[in-house]
Amino acid sequence: MEPRSSHPGRKPAEIRAGTAGLRTGMPPEVDVSVILAAPGWRAAVPGVERLARRAAEAALREAGRGGTITVLLAGDRELRRLNGRHRGKVKPTNVLSFPGAGGAHLGDLALALGVVRREAQANRRPARAHLAHLVAHGALHLAGHDHLHAGEARRMERAEARVMRRLGLPNPWRGAT
Repeated sequence: MEPRSSHPGRKPAEIRAGTAGLRTGMPPEVDVSVILAAPGWRAAVPGVERLARRAAEAALREAGRGGTITVLLAGDRELRRLNGRHRGKVKPTNVLSFPGAGGAHLGDLALALGVVRREAQANRRPARAHLAHLVAHGALHLAGHDHLHAGEARRMERAEARVMRRLGLPNPWRGAT
């Protein structure tokens, strides 16, 4: 959830291309795979694979997009490596979004266990709620949302709040400064 993240090379028409299912009244097909690379996730967030899958599916449905996403639940070391390789920042981050090359594969998400736990604790939020929010945030990026400008950021925050409500979890923006 780094500020100034964007989808280089993607144009608004490409972002909206996945909304055809909503126009026909048929929900778009959504397929989310979860890879558990750091087993500590299960102790930190019981039912973590199911929660990550539900959060990604809810975010894609909120955006009216179908397609496939892979969610990698990793440790800080792996996210540090990925963040260094792809963003030039040699530190772990909470979530990374990797847009797909097109077609049905929307892209991949990677999350760092230690960072997610520390952020949840610092914000006095349950780790499961913070994880769900970050997965939804990343999936919304893959569906074409961004937060580079104030209007975009507000629309994305509202979408995230609706996803969290659907999941029965607290609004991550309530009380945020």
